[in-house]
Amino acid sequence: QVLLVESGGGLVQAGGSLRLSCAASDSSYNMGWFRQAPGKEREFVAIITWSGGTTDYADSVKGRFTISRDNAKNTLYLQMNNLKPEDTAVYYCAADERLRSLRLIDGIDYWGKGTLVTVSS
Repeated sequence: QVLLVESGGGLVQAGGSLRLSCAASDSSYNMGWFRQAPGKEREFVAIITWSGGTTDYADSVKGRFTISRDNAKNTLYLQMNNLKPEDTAVYYCAADERLRSLRLIDGIDYWGKGTLVTVSS
């Protein structure tokens, strides 16, 4: 069992920045960030391999968001810059041995409970 706890969400104006953190009980997994806006399905935001050597991003956040991890601290990060109102959502971190599961949001083993990000216009 891997426990994941997100933090860092809040209210920010459009164009602003936030950094999300996800504290993990075990950092030996591939990990990712996902989000779910009201009335919409959960969507992929970014993923990172357990070593941190490979990352992938949704087209909607490329160039604005950066995923990173510090395995010594068992923590995953999402730096979000130039935020837009359409980035408003609950953001979740997740972990899985299978990178494909994370990328396709298919049978992911472990999820956090989420942190709310609200971007005002």
